[in-house]
Formats: sequence, structure tokens, C-alpha cells
Amino acid sequence: MEENNKLVVFQDKKIRRIWHDNEWYFSIVDIVTILTGQENFQIARKYWNKLSQRLREEGSEVVTNCRRLKLPAPDGKLRETDCANTKSLFRIIQSIPSKKAEPFKQWLAQVGHERIEEIENPELGQDRIKEYYELKGYPKDWIDKRLRGIVIRQELTDEWKDRDVKTEKEFAILTNEISKATFGKTIGEYKQFKQLQKQNQNLRDHMTDWELILTMVGEKATTDITKEKDSQGFSQCKESANQGGNIAKRTRKDIEKNIGKSIISKDNFLSKKKKLSLKNST
Repeated sequence: MEENNKLVVFQDKKIRRIWHDNEWYFSIVDIVTILTGQENFQIARKYWNKLSQRLREEGSEVVTNCRRLKLPAPDGKLRETDCANTKSLFRIIQSIPSKKAEPFKQWLAQVGHERIEEIENPELGQDRIKEYYELKGYPKDWIDKRLRGIVIRQELTDEWKDRDVKTEKEFAILTNEISKATFGKTIGEYKQFKQLQKQNQNLRDHMTDWELILTMVGEKATTDITKEKDSQGFSQCKESANQGGNIAKRTRKDIEKNIGKSIISKDNFLSKKKKLSLKNST
């Protein structure tokens, strides 16, 4: 990925993209150009126009979900371009009759099959997550903590949903309430502290063991307090989140007092991988 140029490279072909509404949007014409093998940009654009018309006639909402966003054109100027997020892009790829698109379609079919399996047997989902982290080079003991943290987080969000917490913004505020109380930083501030460059990087994937444990303490305490107090609605849940985070804060302060150093660390998985790579090369 070429972060500064807002490009991603696929099979030596550059695909323009832009961060919009907290997710990546990709140039549809660039994808069409690659999957149809059409080098002429204008013809690829006409292909997309016909495809979008057909999708509308079929009753698909995928075209409605696309966005006209400004991306650098071949002449260097910013011009409005049809863009799609990952979900919509996969649907568009399914509609392209091309041999180059077939691997994407096969992959989508496999993902769908695995998702159905995970619904029937949730343990399979955890096994696949574990394998994902192992492939990325995370140590086993860290992975075990991360997976346990996912379960605790899910229990908390389920409680919030049952108590009339509805919007993504409300979930984000409540999560920040716990983080702020526990570590003295919101999620965004913590990402900056750890020097994570990509907006969509998951902070928890870059936490140390103690940071993961304290996050679990804060969220588990919040879940139990929310249940015990029967917190209802956003305001009451926010109060419970603050109390849960403060329990984790007191735990953190006690540990730091005894070990003589701060648990809050700038270390992240990217820097650890770099250090390991340098060590192996010497």
C-alpha cells in the first residue's frame, strides 16, 4: 500500500482509493480496468456505466451505495469518480463476467461458506481468528488474551444493545469512556500515542499483554456493573462505563506502584515485527 498517494497496488496495477466515512472507498473504474483486462480508461468507464445500468434494472442497491468522490485523474487534477466500499465492491465484482474476476468470486463463495459454518459452530470462527494472528506472527499467549478479550467485548456490546444503546457513535463514546478512565486516553489518542498511521488499524492488535488485560478488566467490570445497576439508555450506560474503567485504572495504578514503571506503552506490533526482523538479519 502506498499510504501517502492513497493508492493500493494489485497485480502491478494501481487502484485509487480515499478514506471516507471511516472506511476505504476504491475507484470502481480502476477495478473494472483490471478485471476486464481493458487498458483504455474511457472504454472501462463506459463498461462501468453499462454495468451500473444493468444492476439498477436488476433492483440492486449497490449503485445507490456508491459515492462520487474526488480522486486524482490521469491529468493530475482532482475529479469526481464513482467509488465503492469493500462490501459494494465485492458485489460489483460478482457481476463482471471475466476470468480475472473468477478468483475473487471463488474467494467470496468460500468466505460465505465459512461464515455459515461459524454461525452453526462459533468455535470455528475463533479457530480462524487464531490462525489469522498466528500467520501475522503474534505469540500464542498474546493470542489467547486477544481472543478472550473479543469474547468479553462481545458480552459488553450485547448488553449495550439490550439497553437501548443504538448508534455507532454511542458505542464509540462508551468505549472511549472506559479507555479514558483506564488509561487516561481515548482510543484515538491511544492510537496516536502508539504512532499507528492507518485510521482503520485496530488498537487492540497493538496492545501489550498488560494493556489487553486491563482493557478486559475495564470492559468486564462495566458489563457486571451495567447488569447489577440495570443501567438503561445511553446516559446510564455511560456512567457504568466510567465506573468500570475506573476499576481498571485503580488496578493499573496498583500494579505500576509495585513494579515501578508505567504499563502504558508506546510499543506496537509493527515496531515489534521490525525489531524481530532486524534481530533475525544479524
